[in-house]
Amino acid sequence: MWTNVQYTGSLGPNASTRLTTYGWPAAWHVVWYMMPTSPQSGAPQIDWDVSVERYNSTQVTYWLTVKNLTATTLSYEARYAVLG
Repeated sequence: MWTNVQYTGSLGPNASTRLTTYGWPAAWHVVWYMMPTSPQSGAPQIDWDVSVERYNSTQVTYWLTVKNLTATTLSYEARYAVLG
């Protein structure tokens, strides 16, 4: 297994964004997760959804939707793990 960061960004209060990343091998098992990098205790900060497009027989595109659940601007990382 290996991990990395695909995107870094920030979101305004209660805002959302949609990211795409393409050309991933369809044979890989990829897990996407978002990590807030702006500390704020007491409640969840981010929600996310991952959708997948089979681009061709060997590649996929991931569509990542990220939502800020707070009333303040936050920074985040879109991380992935490729499972062996």
